[in-house]
Amino acid sequence: MSAEQLAAVTSGYAFDGPALDLGALVVDGSAVDPSAPIRVPLAMLNRHGLVAGATGTGKTKTLQVMAEQLSAAGVPVFLADIKGDVSGMAVAGEANDKITARMREMGQEWTPTAYPAEFFTLGGRGTGTPIRATVTSFGPILLSKVLGLTDVQSSSLNLVFHYADKKGLPLLDLKDLRSVIQFLGSDEGAEELKSLGGLAKQTAGVLLRELIAFSDAGAEDFFGEPEFATSDLLRTTPDGKGVVSVLELPGVVQQPALFSSFLMWLLADLFQDLPEVGDPDKPKLCFFFDEAHLLFKDASKAFLESITQTVRLIRSKGVGVFFVTQTPKDVHPDVLAQLGNRIQHALRAYTPDDAKALKATASTFPKSAYDLEEVLTQLGTGEAIVTVLGEKGAPTPVAWTRLRAPQSLMAEAPAALLEENTKNSPLYSKYAQAVDRESAYEMLLARLNPQVTTPEQGSYPQGGPQAPAPKPTKAAKQDPGMVEQVLKSRTTQNLIKSAAAAAGAAIVRSIFGTARRAKK
Repeated sequence: MSAEQLAAVTSGYAFDGPALDLGALVVDGSAVDPSAPIRVPLAMLNRHGLVAGATGTGKTKTLQVMAEQLSAAGVPVFLADIKGDVSGMAVAGEANDKITARMREMGQEWTPTAYPAEFFTLGGRGTGTPIRATVTSFGPILLSKVLGLTDVQSSSLNLVFHYADKKGLPLLDLKDLRSVIQFLGSDEGAEELKSLGGLAKQTAGVLLRELIAFSDAGAEDFFGEPEFATSDLLRTTPDGKGVVSVLELPGVVQQPALFSSFLMWLLADLFQDLPEVGDPDKPKLCFFFDEAHLLFKDASKAFLESITQTVRLIRSKGVGVFFVTQTPKDVHPDVLAQLGNRIQHALRAYTPDDAKALKATASTFPKSAYDLEEVLTQLGTGEAIVTVLGEKGAPTPVAWTRLRAPQSLMAEAPAALLEENTKNSPLYSKYAQAVDRESAYEMLLARLNPQVTTPEQGSYPQGGPQAPAPKPTKAAKQDPGMVEQVLKSRTTQNLIKSAAAAAGAAIVRSIFGTARRAKK
């Protein structure tokens, strides 16, 4: 690298405001110049970013380095923990010869530090506070992605949600959704949907079969109440540090679409609830979306449009989103165009497809002094090609960077610490116990037996001079045959009309189809 190029890089990363230290510039392919630190302005992190690279090149440690400094700056962070080792953020790191030599070479300080962390699991699987969503809130677009529905089937599912929203039938869990689909697929339900085009019995059957298979795979655990309030991701400690929310996702291989869609639900829910803040001095939250390729795989046009719009607009809510994957090609071009901060780890070119991906990746960077197609295959573990948005919003020079080592533990936290952290969390008592309150399923069952009670509401009012029947057992309540009887009951329409009148609040859906019940 010439003296002129070195000066350009050095001045390009010399920011006046607070910034995260990513590492230092690599010169001549091996040596590090400590006088040329590579940084990213804190105020530019809500312009989103991409952390990419082949497996084993150090992406996870890069996330850890960024999350540590964000936390120290008072910015809450959300991280998905695919492999389990991100949990080490709650434990101070351990010094060794490699870390000492690396940080001395870069001329940067390194102090073992533990960071405030909150641990979550989806539906209570694993160690952490459970995160659940109601089916109503999750919405038809995300659920269609999870179920792998065709466009026609997705349109029909959207009609089911529309009907439930308008009629005041809460869809809290999967059995609620199944019961409404069964009703709308019946002759009586068809009358209700005449003006909207109707739901074909064949399509209703497909939806029910997909939902049953979905439930059998364990998805029932992820839907229900209490629903997670995404505002709980925006927490700071009394001393002003941002809390790092770590979501354990050990089963991503078994249910990849479900996990990626749940992450998107969290992001969409944040977008819907947060106020506009413009361009703050620092983000309100940084959201790291790991295994991002799962989100875009087999995505429908409507799904992609919703992702693009959410990412484009959430910046003004103060949320920065970093997609983490192997190559930029994994991210849809409309989304990739919005990612101003780029950290690209090494790529491998073992196959013709790898070579194409390498060439495409190199073409997405600004013009530089490097032969990026060559350099990207030469990067060592913990090195990356970096370009970010400077304080004026212009891209910085492309820089071959040796990245800092995390100051927290670069391994999984001890199980005992995770359990203690979870049990002592104020969020655990808020979300640990699942609740099954009155919803669409119970409303339909109530017409079969007017004396059915719930802990919240007591006896339902009798709908006429019907003789009271014995209270159904738990097993009978879940019997599909009984549900089918209720759905075909001639009194069901009256129930739905009364439920709609009692709803008291409209469902407001975002651009992503997610929903919150509007406050009175």
